[in-house]
Amino acid sequence: MINEYNKDLYKEDWRWYEDGYEVTRTSVWTGPGCHNGCGVLCYTKDGKLEKIEGDPNFGYSQGRLCLRCINMVEAIYNNDRLKWPLLRDGEKGENKWKRVSWDEAFDWIEETYGKICDTIKNDYDGIGPEGIVVLSGTGRNAMWQGAMVLRAVFGSPNMAFGFLSADSCYQPRMTANLLKEGDCWILDASQLHPDRYENKDWKCPEVVVVWGNEPLASNPDGFMGHWLIDLMRLGTKFVVIDPALTWLASKAEIWLRVRPGTDCALALAFLNVIINEDLYDHEFVENWCYGFDELTERVQEYDPDQVAEICWVEAEDIRAAARLYAAANPGAVQWGLAIDMQIPAMEASAAISDLVAITGNLDVPGGNVLVRYAYNSSKKYGCGLEFISQEMLDRRIGTDQSPIHKAGYTPFIPPDLLLEAMETGKPYPPQMLWVHGTNPIANMGGDAPRIYRAWKNVPYTVVCDYYLTPTAVAFADLVLPMAMSVERDSFRSWWQPLRTITASAAPYFESKMDEELVLDLGKRFNPDFFNQFEDVHAFLTWMIQDDGNGVDYDFDELNRRVYDYWDFNETYKKYEKGMLREDGQPGFVTATGLYEIYSPLFDVWGFDPLPHHMEPYEGPYSTPELYKQYPYIYTSGHRHIGLFHSEHRQQPTMREIHPTAIADLPAEIAKEIGVIEGDWVWFENPRGKCKQQVHIAPGLLPNVVRARHGWWFPEEEAAEPHLYGVFDCNGNNLTTMGVYGPTHYGAPYKSTLCKCYKVTPENDCSPSEIVTKLGGFGGYDYTRYEGK
Repeated sequence: MINEYNKDLYKEDWRWYEDGYEVTRTSVWTGPGCHNGCGVLCYTKDGKLEKIEGDPNFGYSQGRLCLRCINMVEAIYNNDRLKWPLLRDGEKGENKWKRVSWDEAFDWIEETYGKICDTIKNDYDGIGPEGIVVLSGTGRNAMWQGAMVLRAVFGSPNMAFGFLSADSCYQPRMTANLLKEGDCWILDASQLHPDRYENKDWKCPEVVVVWGNEPLASNPDGFMGHWLIDLMRLGTKFVVIDPALTWLASKAEIWLRVRPGTDCALALAFLNVIINEDLYDHEFVENWCYGFDELTERVQEYDPDQVAEICWVEAEDIRAAARLYAAANPGAVQWGLAIDMQIPAMEASAAISDLVAITGNLDVPGGNVLVRYAYNSSKKYGCGLEFISQEMLDRRIGTDQSPIHKAGYTPFIPPDLLLEAMETGKPYPPQMLWVHGTNPIANMGGDAPRIYRAWKNVPYTVVCDYYLTPTAVAFADLVLPMAMSVERDSFRSWWQPLRTITASAAPYFESKMDEELVLDLGKRFNPDFFNQFEDVHAFLTWMIQDDGNGVDYDFDELNRRVYDYWDFNETYKKYEKGMLREDGQPGFVTATGLYEIYSPLFDVWGFDPLPHHMEPYEGPYSTPELYKQYPYIYTSGHRHIGLFHSEHRQQPTMREIHPTAIADLPAEIAKEIGVIEGDWVWFENPRGKCKQQVHIAPGLLPNVVRARHGWWFPEEEAAEPHLYGVFDCNGNNLTTMGVYGPTHYGAPYKSTLCKCYKVTPENDCSPSEIVTKLGGFGGYDYTRYEGK
């Protein structure tokens, strides 16, 4: 489906010459980093990117770019970047390598693959290649490529979302959406319409609740933070739920400074007010909801006066915020990572989703609109499953312990159970970790020292990345240099629209496109399938056409179109029009055909079918004795403006803006422990410690500290024990693995405990040396949290 706006847009040129430059109109996932794919104009000379500008004709980003795009030239032509494949030429961790050709690298992979299959078959009565696990990172549009390497090339079913404990990034929110209504929703800031705010069907939200999210810094999936500024100018009012005084919180009608990890209780208090004061949408509830009476009974347990004590906010503020949102026509929720990074992540996500539904804000203009991958393509990061037999799927690590994973609601295996397999060898020991665009010991992995120790049990590791990372130096046998965004031919179908990524600059030395890597490996390991593709463009054509479920043109045509909006995502109240279900009937993609407030699947799986509050794993109420020793609530993972997770640390411009790991402390804690702005402090708990530089953050909840994540120092020594100083400032020295609620989703990255004290010459040390020489901090015996 091509709408009339698209037809006009496609008449424009996508590549032209201007003042001596070749200009290519395309999109980028700032190689490295990012979740959105902004429209850009790439200016190149002789195959080299000279400058980059925003594309004013792309309605999604409207020509606006962040620091990551603006600084793209410095990122691509950085001398630290990997130039050719490297094979380990010493002991792991020594940072000794030898240059090899791509053919030699592929030969090593083939030989190692044979050894792995023989090991699994002979020693563990297995089928063969399931000893290989692919670890996928987040962002940079290289998730489906890793999935194809895993499944279509190697024939293994084991794909993991890095070592992100309990898949605590968007998976809980998306899975809650899928269980509730069968599709996912995003805030409708008009981004689904090419003509944006001028679209005749769109309405500006009267109220937006920004929940556990700082969009101006994070620009999360399907959303760009500057759209909220646009809405503010159009008259939208804001409710902000955050323990920190963000810029948006300072502009909000109501700011709820919530205790981390208690969002589910807060959402249930909102529902209590809206239901008991008869502020809900009767028509939607009566015609389209299943289980409203049960929810009505449940929320009676969450009176705002009681919830105020749980969440550490004023009861009247809860009531005022609930009333403001319920009265909005329309109202919308912009939620974020903090929802996922707590034990009751699924429960909180479910309660917030119910809030959207019963107020009549689901799939309406300016509310929270239901979306699917552009052209409903099944070939996204879950692709390649057709290459895996049911027998092999049943061999996946850990999925038999998680009903949601086993049912196929995620293409990933549980990361916590992967870690256990690495430690115990059960059900079988992973033989190779294929690390595709992730740097777990610097960023994703909770309890990073524990992951470091366990990884030493894995015989082989391959890392596909731009730079030598701490993860690569510590574990890799083979490192493969990958092309960055403007050096690649690819596409992205994440929500809207379908976008091309067009190679506009020559590859950096011998770097290879992720898509080219899949094809080259495929022709060696699975020639019967991959030999049908003459080149990468033919392979990408197969991907976007998706056996008749995708587009009806080839990849070269997508390059010319640049962006292709799909009318499905622009339409509202799709459930009334029979657009969601395969049978063409009105309703949602659920067993009942209704929005399921009460979840029949949760009932079958033995979970509570309704949302409920669970106290954080560690805290003043759940572990009062521990709280006396570690009296501050420790959070990590809030976003930088400019940096993306553990990336961009090699770029001088980015380091000028973000020189080191700077943590936020409230003035109350700073005074208590005797530090001022710029001092260094230790964060410590029974799992480990790290040191960061102090920023005193006005308005931060008085006993909450916020550590920065993803820090390492490429300018420092690479070899063990230092590993670029990766453990020195590592916020994940203090977080957990294996701690999650009954659903296996959501981990307490933002709601554990710590103590904090000033770094002095007497207590200073290098955590990197502690971890690598002494085997980690260890000594903390905790059992898996069961949500009791």
